[in-house]
Amino acid sequence: MSGLVSAERYLAAPDFHQYVGAGMKNVDFWRAGFRTASVHADLVQRASRLASPWHLLVLSEDWCGDAMSTVPVLAKFAEVVPGMDLRILARDENPDLIASHLTSRTRSIPVVIALDGDFVERGWWGPRPSELHRWMRTDGLHLPKDERLRRTRLWYARDRGRTTIEETLAVLERGERRRNGT
Repeated sequence: MSGLVSAERYLAAPDFHQYVGAGMKNVDFWRAGFRTASVHADLVQRASRLASPWHLLVLSEDWCGDAMSTVPVLAKFAEVVPGMDLRILARDENPDLIASHLTSRTRSIPVVIALDGDFVERGWWGPRPSELHRWMRTDGLHLPKDERLRRTRLWYARDRGRTTIEETLAVLERGERRRNGT
């Protein structure tokens, strides 16, 4: 939904380091995720071909396991790509934004809203990589919660954020084509 995020609203949101420094419950996990995140050179090269700037606005909460596994990697991605930045807003404090970015009628997070240089929304991603999301909604449903969480953490550890970045980058590329009318 276009028009919900003004430049002022975006710029008033904390960046990753400010968000993590604001008294989170799982601060060590979030910081470790950022510290150990790496972005493959091919993805940086692809992102560098995009017209800049791009702004990634993340809706999140510090307790969310999917957010802990994806947002630090996306923050690292935004840090290494010229012309890209990332800000984070709390889902529960921004009901208008989450209401316009529901996943199967749920307020699932994280949600990454892709904004162009004029702060026009060009697409969004979330709440988790599509392969993992499909598994969670099919085979994962039949497992006890502890086993489902263990396998989810294992999936994220093996993937190391690559799929999250690839899928977010695909949103940006589609958004750029829409912006250019192609």
